[in-house]
Amino acid sequence: MRSYAEHRRAVTELLAPLESALDAEDASLSGGDVLGRVLAADVVCPIELPGFDNSQMDGYALRAAELAGAAPDSPVRLPIGPTSAAGDHVFELAPGTASPVMTGAPIPRGADAVVPIEAADPPAFIGISGARHDSPVQETVGFAAPVEPGAFIRRAGSDIAAGALLLAAGTRLGPAQLGALAAAGMTAFPVRRRLRVLLVSTGHELRPPAAELRPGQIHDANSAMLGAALRGCGAEVVEAVSPDDAASLRQAIAAAADRVDLVVTSGGVSEGAFEVVREALAPLGVAFEKVAIQPGGPQGLGLARFDDGAALPVVAFPGNPVSALVSFELFLRPVLRRLEGLAPDRHRATLPLAHEVVSPLGKHQVRRGVLDGDGAVEVGAPSSHLLHAYAQATVLVHLPVGVDRLPAGAPVDIWRIDD
Repeated sequence: MRSYAEHRRAVTELLAPLESALDAEDASLSGGDVLGRVLAADVVCPIELPGFDNSQMDGYALRAAELAGAAPDSPVRLPIGPTSAAGDHVFELAPGTASPVMTGAPIPRGADAVVPIEAADPPAFIGISGARHDSPVQETVGFAAPVEPGAFIRRAGSDIAAGALLLAAGTRLGPAQLGALAAAGMTAFPVRRRLRVLLVSTGHELRPPAAELRPGQIHDANSAMLGAALRGCGAEVVEAVSPDDAASLRQAIAAAADRVDLVVTSGGVSEGAFEVVREALAPLGVAFEKVAIQPGGPQGLGLARFDDGAALPVVAFPGNPVSALVSFELFLRPVLRRLEGLAPDRHRATLPLAHEVVSPLGKHQVRRGVLDGDGAVEVGAPSSHLLHAYAQATVLVHLPVGVDRLPAGAPVDIWRIDD
């Protein structure tokens, strides 16, 4: 029987070649499928940002030297010049004047500082509205303090210089990264191709969630559950439901071999009389064995080789929903997250138990739980069919091999699953 650590390592080794298989493809900001994608190459900024000196505040652009003697008891008053609003062309500031300037607007040539409108007298713009830029002729504005050169000016290139690295290869594209690309005018960029996964749920008893059930039938929870888990790791999922027929399963997988990178199955991996995944894939090179975990003991793993020379890595999980999802968390999620350039593991902590728990001595047991108001762990029942209880859980509780009983207050390792 394999240990938890041994099987986790085996899954990682089997799927290691996938990283080099995920070649680059072009993506665009207008494509609609860029959030969460991973850059396949460095992106260099083609322009400097900001592209011009602009104002950090609504206020007055002026020459700092002209306010050198300003004080509350002897303010300096300057004639008001033309207004600079966002999107305006740059103009020359006449000596001895102060021009109204709006946040983000170009700094007039010759100006080297901005005084915020609140520090001016009057502390509001005179005669300027959205429909009119020009200030009234012969109006003046007063300043009661000097200002440092460069005050409240965003210098061209102060965010990033032209030719500098904007985003490195391996960067995951979130809102801020997409904003930076848009600001730089980068409409197209290379991203790593999504991993393509064939997801197969097996069983004569399975019916789609919308189907009416006959006696002995159940709704297929695993396709929705594992499909969501795979997509959450950045994969592109092709779903298929297969009856308990080995030939049909082999045919479905072989037909997808040229368009997917990985096969994930649920069900049919144990030692019963109708273990279709085992029957179909063991002759192709996939190994099936017990792993010392609970739930999720029966596992399948290996490279399925077909007669035409095609080969696909296969990760086969048990069919009970909790067993399948725990198996995904333990073995597959870390690998897929790493391929996406993300932190592979859940947030972990060691917390006290709220009550006594028992566990099989020879297995690494993973239980579902929640944290109580004091931060202690309330552990749920171990059965592998309790999907509703899993849906309420916020943590996975790890009870390692060699532990058969832990008292209330004993420390246990947990993974957060609510983030």
